[in-house]
Amino acid sequence: MRARLEELERESARPDLWDDREKAERVLRDKSGVERELRGYEELERGLEDTEVLLELAEEEGDEETLREGAEKLLATDRALGEAELRRMLGGEHDAANAIVSINAGAGGTDACDWAEMLLRMYTRWAENHGYETALLDTQHGDEAGMRSVTFTVKGDHAFGYLKAEEGVHRLVRISPFDSQSRRHTAFASVSVYPELDEAIEVDLDEKDLRVDTYRSSGAGGQHVNKTDSAVRMTHLPTGIVVQCQNERSQHKNRATALKIMRARLYERARMEREAELAAARGEQKQIDFGSQIRSYTLHPQQRVKDHRTGTEAGNAEGVLEGAIDDFIRATLLARAAGGGA
Repeated sequence: MRARLEELERESARPDLWDDREKAERVLRDKSGVERELRGYEELERGLEDTEVLLELAEEEGDEETLREGAEKLLATDRALGEAELRRMLGGEHDAANAIVSINAGAGGTDACDWAEMLLRMYTRWAENHGYETALLDTQHGDEAGMRSVTFTVKGDHAFGYLKAEEGVHRLVRISPFDSQSRRHTAFASVSVYPELDEAIEVDLDEKDLRVDTYRSSGAGGQHVNKTDSAVRMTHLPTGIVVQCQNERSQHKNRATALKIMRARLYERARMEREAELAAARGEQKQIDFGSQIRSYTLHPQQRVKDHRTGTEAGNAEGVLEGAIDDFIRATLLARAAGGGA
């Protein structure tokens, strides 16, 4: 790891570094990530040394207060070691990359659109808590409330590695605020997560296979946005994949972002097809399907969130909806690393 840091330090010191802005940002991001990893290991080493000193001192002097302090230090170090182990497992090809997240309302009408917006808030809060940066790329508002769909980026070290655990269908059960009779409703929304790909990664994409349509952006953005055809809808004709972007006022920028999302989706599609072929060749009954329900959020009659893949539960549903999803992410990643198939 130190050799990798030295390599990145040499790259970041090159006078022509900023000739290629995307590459420069990637080098600096990778350098920051490696530095953070090294600091984490150094802190773990110091924590273990401090714990050893405290426990030896407590044994020599029979000091219960020092013993308690040593035990607390040991627990804190054990938790930090668990986090380091989890990060070590994020060694997938694109785990260190930024994430592109799409949320789409499913069954449930207006409640589903509202649920999609609640999920956007949950992931935004989670990102803020981890020091990640988020940016909206496209939003399709619901007819009455909420969002039919929303796409956004989460930028930060291993954002994709963590958020890939959130892919699937999320189910909400609550008393609907849109029902005049205050009945209980169930709503669904799907979450898709893709890595933001490095430009150097090859993707089988011929721009002749793309149909690009422009239209006027909707929602907030001021008069300029609403008076020009700056929004872009891009369709990949061979697969039928459609992506949209209307976040920027510039049609050129929206087109570049839409192309980036299209590359990520085509890459992920190809990866899933390869996995399905390998599973079939091995005779496995593994289902490569992100349409399965992964988690239920119940707000009535009791508050509970349950992940159906790992059995992980939380009683504080409101806290989870404010971004406290780390336990669910951790359990899913650990299960996958253990070959649990979650």
